[in-house]
Amino acid sequence: MPLSAALLAAGAVLMASLAPGAWAADQKDETPHVVQAGDRLEGLSQSYFGTPRLWHQLQARNKVKDPRQLQPGSVVWIPVGLLPAESAQVEFVHGDVKVHTAEQGAAANTAAAVNPPVAAGTMLAEGTRLQVGPEGFVTVRLADGSVVKVSAQSDVQLRQLRRRGRAGSVQSVVEIQRGSVESSVAPSTDASRRFEVHTPRAVTSVRGTRFGVTLSESGDTTAAVLQGAVAVQSRTADNPALHTATATVLQPGQGLAVQADGTVGSPRSLLPTPDLTSLPAAVHDLGLLALNVTAQAGASAYQAIVARDAELTQVLRSGTFANGQLRWKGLDDGQYFISVRAIDAAGIAGLPATQPLTVKTQPVPPLYQKPAPDAVVSNAGGQLLCTQVAGVRWYRIQVAPQADFNAPVLDESRLDSCQLSVAQLPVGRYFWRAASVRELPGGGVDQGPFAAPQPFKLVQQPPALSAHALQADDGGTTVSLRWPGQAGQRYRLQLATEMHFEKPVLDTLLDEPQWATSDLAAGTYFLRVQVLDPSGLQGDFSPARSIRVGTGFSTGWGLPVSDSSGEPVRRP
Repeated sequence: MPLSAALLAAGAVLMASLAPGAWAADQKDETPHVVQAGDRLEGLSQSYFGTPRLWHQLQARNKVKDPRQLQPGSVVWIPVGLLPAESAQVEFVHGDVKVHTAEQGAAANTAAAVNPPVAAGTMLAEGTRLQVGPEGFVTVRLADGSVVKVSAQSDVQLRQLRRRGRAGSVQSVVEIQRGSVESSVAPSTDASRRFEVHTPRAVTSVRGTRFGVTLSESGDTTAAVLQGAVAVQSRTADNPALHTATATVLQPGQGLAVQADGTVGSPRSLLPTPDLTSLPAAVHDLGLLALNVTAQAGASAYQAIVARDAELTQVLRSGTFANGQLRWKGLDDGQYFISVRAIDAAGIAGLPATQPLTVKTQPVPPLYQKPAPDAVVSNAGGQLLCTQVAGVRWYRIQVAPQADFNAPVLDESRLDSCQLSVAQLPVGRYFWRAASVRELPGGGVDQGPFAAPQPFKLVQQPPALSAHALQADDGGTTVSLRWPGQAGQRYRLQLATEMHFEKPVLDTLLDEPQWATSDLAAGTYFLRVQVLDPSGLQGDFSPARSIRVGTGFSTGWGLPVSDSSGEPVRRP
């Protein structure tokens, strides 16, 4: 059995160095057929092209004198462009994905300027070029059921979509000009089935396996195999015949790199699955998806994706990160899957670790107003106060002696305003947290995430002053807010007298997740906060919260002070 057929029968992957070739589907592509006893050109035409009438084209190409007498063991070259055409179908698309179509045999860079819209269900013809933007992703299913997932920042062409005969094996070639693809090739017992992934320096042929191919900016090609046997061959100018080269066999869980000059590296084991135990089961940050993966020995970077499905065919976020700090723009609430692979020094992606991830950010939690963290609260009229949140019906506030809230001593889930008295509690140290609650159609409720727990100390109230004495209520004139944050982050805070923030009275940058002022006139204000991450990502502004600034004057009983006309006394 010839080497190429043996490799296919083993479910092999072939990688060969090539001179940069034409970008579009090349009708001069050919596949070798090793002549068996009894083969005739008319029969080969029927077998490959679905009609016996093209035998004369085989005769002309191969310079055969007698089409009825072929030498067993010789090679007849079959023009792939004569095989019946097939198509592929888009299964999922996200973000910026441009599609360029072209006539068979035309270069993709001469395709029409009009780019048809691409959506799930879109049929793709041979020669279609897919350009995927920085936040894009597309999954394509080929005629034999094989799935090709094209990652962000990739430029890929469906160079060849053919079938051998009318009902024979599918012949598919995917060409990468930039970026990476991961392929899950449907198993097949037909040794004539062809599936290849090309780069300007490598060809990857496979039958029944799962593998990824990446073309780096430097021109190196890497392959990582998760399932199926793999063989690697180099083709250079001195050795153009692929099937005569020596093959390097890779087992599942191995990978290698082919350098831009065609040098094939030694097989190496893929890095093991990263440790994801440090990742939370659910995230609640609005506007930014920030996750930190434990550092792994031998890793030079980390490749991570977030998808809707466990098979990772519906990817919404992806990226390669120099460290284990994964950062993306936030996702809508829902159930997702995160998958992370460590990348070794050769640029080869390791084995993936995948686990579920819940995103729950809505409705957003209130911001704490008072008390400040670790502040002292009187047991005589002491209250927990937080901002109102637009669009919610109730608030839930819990108080517990421990930060894990396993045994809360107060748990009020339907507060009309975001405040709770703690006067009934014994003196001591406590933690509190607050969440927003929406009312759903039909009477159901939807509680958002709790804000981070905050400690306070409840103490005995000293004797009160005379009921007729005046006092300045610092809580009424001073606004003090805080919110959860991460090291290195900055924040943009806007304050306005109306909810649309058309003319903010304050627009400031903060280095810490807190803000306080005592310079505001009495009245109602609206505020919102935007996270500015060290990575350069900017989260969306939070929904508006409302705060109320009082006059600052009250009696010893906490009542506002009025003048002789009955109007509240205001600050000068």
